[in-house]
Amino acid sequence: MNETMVCAVGNVATQPVYRELSAGPSARFRLAVTSRYWDREKNTWADGHTNFFTVWANRQLAVNVAASLNVGEAVIVQGRLKVRAEAREGQNWTSADIDAVAIGHDLARGTSAFRRAARPEPTAAAGAPAQPEPDWQTPAGQSPAEPEPPRRREPAAVT
Repeated sequence: MNETMVCAVGNVATQPVYRELSAGPSARFRLAVTSRYWDREKNTWADGHTNFFTVWANRQLAVNVAASLNVGEAVIVQGRLKVRAEAREGQNWTSADIDAVAIGHDLARGTSAFRRAARPEPTAAAGAPAQPEPDWQTPAGQSPAEPEPPRRREPAAVT
């Protein structure tokens, strides 16, 4: 499917809002992305226009967003861009949303401590019998086959 994938670098503008929905966990927050440019007259960097995006995260990404992000933190968001235009109460309204695939702290602007999230227990498909985990250990009293030692190669004779 042809979708517009974007990578936006900016700051968390609102505290993430977490919801448990019938389809699973969902979280959203606003992302502020400000362009920077070199001002030759002042000989310094200056802020340009700021774009705001609503970032949507689902399932485990939503859980991790709620536990990890706070207002003002620098983040990188990758996901599908969705631009909608509507007429509300006589006014035209446009929104730019990012359906996030990945979100992380921007390590060019700070440090972060990664902690792996606990995986939820897998649920068996409805009506399917649970498959036992195979026993990967070598049975007692047997030794695993040892690989042959590497053979020494004699140097080629030079004539």
